[in-house]
Amino acid sequence: MSRLEDARKAFEKNRTEEIKKAHTKDAIKDAVHRERHNESGKYLRDFVYGALDGTVTTFAVVAGATGATLSLGVILILGLANLMGDGVSMALGSYLSTKSEQEFHKKERERETWEAEHIPEGEREEVREIYRRKGFRPPLLEQVVRHITSDRKLWVDTMMVEELGIIEDRKSPAKSALVTLLAFVLVGFVPLTTYVFSFMMPSLKSQLFPMAVVITAVTIFAVGSARSLVIKKKWYRAGTEMLLVGGLAAIAAYGVGALLGGLA
Repeated sequence: MSRLEDARKAFEKNRTEEIKKAHTKDAIKDAVHRERHNESGKYLRDFVYGALDGTVTTFAVVAGATGATLSLGVILILGLANLMGDGVSMALGSYLSTKSEQEFHKKERERETWEAEHIPEGEREEVREIYRRKGFRPPLLEQVVRHITSDRKLWVDTMMVEELGIIEDRKSPAKSALVTLLAFVLVGFVPLTTYVFSFMMPSLKSQLFPMAVVITAVTIFAVGSARSLVIKKKWYRAGTEMLLVGGLAAIAAYGVGALLGGLA
């Protein structure tokens, strides 16, 4: 658990000593060190949302096909086609959005660097105004401005965050896309598992959809609960919320399938 999460939970439970412990010098130093070396956490959001999207959309396909009383083979074809088609599409979307955002941030950093080199007085005045609005007053204000503008990287970093509101994301677009694709395909395959096993165990065929409903509901709730690590919501609320979303999507798909089943 992160230092911030420790402090948040302690605050919710009104545990003053634990809050103080999370704000000691050693705790803060250790947290900064671990954050710099934590690569896996960068891709947690991609995994969670890829898994949720894969599960919900695949089950919606299964529900719609079942509502239309399509054959087992057709359901598998539609489900697998959805997994691969939507999975690749979502992964490419993740890659392009991450890459585009990083390219934009890079251009803004280049612009701020150029401005610091070619119009330093104007940039110093911007720094001065930023910290004046924060309540700094001379002579401390001028000391802060001199300190920041004496280091080119610190200067540009400050302008990126304070002026532009940009916090740069260092994660790899390719890794983000791969995590999204794997989560979408692997977890999204869950609604199809009973249909695949039915080929080896024909006795399951009469209970395929009810079994798919149960295992999919459990999966959606479990992965939805993992959203609490991303959005800082209670795990059971995050899981229930996604279960309701997935249920509504399945009901809508099943209804459309039942309504238009005669066209198949």
